[in-house]
Amino acid sequence: MNGHLAYGLAWIAFGLSHSALAGRHLAGRWSRIVYNVIAVAAFLALGAVGGRALGAEPVFDLPLWARWGMGGVHVAGWAVMLYAARFYDLGRLGGLAQLRQPESPEDESLRLDGPHAWVRHPLYAGAFLILWGAAPSPLGLATAIWGSLYLLVGTACEERRLLARYGEDYAAYRARVPAFVPWRGRAALSADAKS
Repeated sequence: MNGHLAYGLAWIAFGLSHSALAGRHLAGRWSRIVYNVIAVAAFLALGAVGGRALGAEPVFDLPLWARWGMGGVHVAGWAVMLYAARFYDLGRLGGLAQLRQPESPEDESLRLDGPHAWVRHPLYAGAFLILWGAAPSPLGLATAIWGSLYLLVGTACEERRLLARYGEDYAAYRARVPAFVPWRGRAALSADAKS
């Protein structure tokens, strides 16, 4: 089987399984942790398929400035990701908060501060930069393409969930703030939008 086809099918399987399990309460208060463990295992399997299918192909012959530029984009992606993570309840995201307080709500309140004042999905914005900054090889480029498609589909699903969860507050926020690239500038935060 063609390496690109095998890797593409692995991404499709990963995306479908990840989406099918998202938001499911199959293990009570352990559901989020179980979901995260399955997601990490599936992602590692995806990486193994990619490494086997495309990992032996040589890196592209790029000029030094392009390699340095891509490296800078990659590092910037990690910086965005780490900065954005400060504005999430990582205990809730990881599932540990649900173990400590089983009655706590699964979702946080709508965040409009920090990076959320500039983009609606700052973690995804960082992920795009990480992916495309690490694309100077056939495996890296295929990962950037498939990973970007996965993030775009995931964003569409997440947007529907956020609209259902936060209603008009999220619709107004979405109208003011772009998804990934802060091209509109910082969103104006009113007192009622912060609550």
